[in-house]
Amino acid sequence: MADVADVLAPYRRLLVAQIRSQTQYRLSFAVDLALNATITVIDVFVLLAVFRVTPELAGFGLIETLLIAGLAQVAFQLADLAVGNLERVPFYLRTGLLDAVLLRPLSAFGQLVVLDFMPRRVGRVVQGAVTYGVALVLSGIDWTVPRVLLAIVAPIAGAVCYGAIFTAGAATMFWLVEGGEVVNAFTYGGRDFASYPTPVYGPWFGRLLGFVLGLAFVGYLPALALLGRADPLGTPGWLHWCTPVVSVVWALVAASAWRVGVRHYQSTGS
Repeated sequence: MADVADVLAPYRRLLVAQIRSQTQYRLSFAVDLALNATITVIDVFVLLAVFRVTPELAGFGLIETLLIAGLAQVAFQLADLAVGNLERVPFYLRTGLLDAVLLRPLSAFGQLVVLDFMPRRVGRVVQGAVTYGVALVLSGIDWTVPRVLLAIVAPIAGAVCYGAIFTAGAATMFWLVEGGEVVNAFTYGGRDFASYPTPVYGPWFGRLLGFVLGLAFVGYLPALALLGRADPLGTPGWLHWCTPVVSVVWALVAASAWRVGVRHYQSTGS
């Protein structure tokens, strides 16, 4: 344990320094935190607006869809808080700052995660957690021990899935330096996709993003397991519990992509 603590100590100091610098002006930080939490409430208002004109989406009512959206939101916001600043990799590449990061005897991934850590994003996590908690209370779930465990693990596993997308997207920047918008289509677009029942989308589009890319495992399938509902798309019941397994696969793929990207990098020459 002492060795692990020694290894993590430099990252902890960098992280504490970032938090301390960004919270020096407390009123400004508090306003920023509140604004971050408030802005993400718009997604809930959009969902409520949709249900003003229709009683259900693909057979799913308001509370059931709110549960799916809550799972997707809290998972995405956790990933955004932890590794969302990997979006700045193109900036590091263009300015040559990544060269300085690679020269240090520390993990490049670990440094990039803590260097631009943004504590104000905690407000978004709180908003997502509140939405998820309200949906859990209102959805009338028949609670069992496996469902309690899934309710706790699913948002964390979903965060790993989104974190893998952030990481794999950052790895592609070693080849597509200005391809940030392409990556955003999968990160922020993936969040919006996972916030609604997969049957809402067309057959090929829903299956491609939901089951090939795996976004259905973030919100839709674990919500079916919690609700005890059968899938209109005909997926087997055991698949609804597989989000933690899928998240591990995603993490391994993203880690491999990141390692390949770093090895491919040949410096800016500056």
